[in-house]
Amino acid sequence: MENGSAKRSAGTDASANGAAANGASPNGSANGHLPISARLLGVGVRGARSVGKATGIDRAVEVAAEEAIVGAIESEAVERAMARVLNGPVVEEAVQGALESDAVKRALLEAMDSELVDEVWRRLLASEEAQQLVERIAGAPELRAAISAQGAGLIEDIGRTIGKIARDLDDSFERIVRRIFFRKRRELPSPDAGFVSRALAYVIDGVFVNLGFTALVALLTLLDNAFGGGNGGASNWAIAVGSTAWVAIGSSYLLVFWALAGQTPGMRFLGIRLTERRLSLRRGLKRLLGLYLSVVTLGIGFLGVVFRENRRGWEDRFSGTEVVYDERRPDPAPWSQPAPPPASVVVAAGSEPALHPEGAAAGEDQQGDVDREHDQGTERFAGTAGTDRDA
Repeated sequence: MENGSAKRSAGTDASANGAAANGASPNGSANGHLPISARLLGVGVRGARSVGKATGIDRAVEVAAEEAIVGAIESEAVERAMARVLNGPVVEEAVQGALESDAVKRALLEAMDSELVDEVWRRLLASEEAQQLVERIAGAPELRAAISAQGAGLIEDIGRTIGKIARDLDDSFERIVRRIFFRKRRELPSPDAGFVSRALAYVIDGVFVNLGFTALVALLTLLDNAFGGGNGGASNWAIAVGSTAWVAIGSSYLLVFWALAGQTPGMRFLGIRLTERRLSLRRGLKRLLGLYLSVVTLGIGFLGVVFRENRRGWEDRFSGTEVVYDERRPDPAPWSQPAPPPASVVVAAGSEPALHPEGAAAGEDQQGDVDREHDQGTERFAGTAGTDRDA
């Protein structure tokens, strides 16, 4: 009995192992044998796939689907829909929310503090393209013009400040001199330039004249030494010629600037000018004569600048001119000026505001969509009403 049981058990194990080897479970259910319907479906799918590959139908279907998707995306309706979405508040709110998000801020800060960003900047700054860009920017004429404008603006700012101080000193000096000579004090401020402003302007002009005269004398001395001159002393004749040349250079300097701009560089620096923008040669000579007479008489001709109400000295009275304060103001920055309204929103009196052509076209497209939707809804409603009446 025991041997029989052992034989049956061994037979059972052998059959189970054989079934497992053949793909069947020990329970006797054949997992490797599918139902006939599943087999037929699988054969059909594989056959259809083979036929599609052989005939190129699958590729044609893929191309057609791709063209349909691209055509749908490139259609005007999709473009208008995207334009509405982008112009609407949804995108703006999303961007604003992202910018205000603490997580985005932390991510950006961490990215900027990372070693990768530092390495990118180091490589970028060390690249040859960056060096060429710096050299191109440094050599740009626009940059040079901006630097020159900054230098000129600085000089004008300094001159404007000194001119303001000189104006205050004009009033103070005149008030003191009038009090000393028991003259009535000026009640209202005068637009005419006072004594201090004029004197400082003449000092600055004298510096320019002396620089030019010194350069001329140095050139003549060099030529004299080069051609065997140089006795070691200056004769009276040389002193007379030099003095005459100095007066001639100073006179030419004044006449040229009075005729070209109505003010000398010293007058411009102090912010004063003649009432005549371009003084004729005849009037310029008269003004020059009055100036020299005022100097020769030890300043008597300048007393009218202090005591007369219109602050006119002999040079002003001889030439029929006045020296007034030049109200100079710095040019406003381009961004400080209000921008003109765009042409698309300029509205004439009693007319509707004109729209930009692109805005008008977009409005017409949107109105067309609304009209078509309204017509379709009306047709559907009419068809439903007719069906109800027939029923």
